[in-house]
Amino acid sequence: MDLMIRQEEVEDYEVTEKVVKWAFANAEQSDKKEHILVSRIRDSDSFIPELSLVAIDKESKRVLGHILLSKIKISNKDQIVGSIALAPVSVLPEYQNKGIGRLLITEALRKATELGYKSVIVLGHPEYYPKFGFKKASIWGIKASFEVPDEALMAMELRENALEKISGIVEYPSVFFE
Repeated sequence: MDLMIRQEEVEDYEVTEKVVKWAFANAEQSDKKEHILVSRIRDSDSFIPELSLVAIDKESKRVLGHILLSKIKISNKDQIVGSIALAPVSVLPEYQNKGIGRLLITEALRKATELGYKSVIVLGHPEYYPKFGFKKASIWGIKASFEVPDEALMAMELRENALEKISGIVEYPSVFFE
């Protein structure tokens, strides 16, 4: 399969949301509303168009996957630091476990680094995301504002020592909770 990863375009929105919906249709840890979250993020100040990417089959031109990174903050009583959240990454069920998610994540992280972002936070599968360099966020004293297993909240430095003096609570935008 010959894939192309590119920035999502407005014309892709409807198809992308279907891909996201189908990708999570049978996911155990899902509220089945990830496609709605994607739409809400796009309509918010947290949206970074350059970090909303799609994986397309070059031959059929079909969207097979999508990833979205959006702006978040890490705050404590002394500071507020910008970061980005990886959420969600979606691949059509029949194309899962074929490396498409890996390609989307790798390209999104590369692009985020190129754009000057310094760190990424993900709430996800503790056996999957460490392959990309994510570590438990608690290593840096970073926690979620809600109950979550320690090993599921992970962070990654895109710049060396970017999180060295950062600690606090991850502040997701309100669109994550609507």
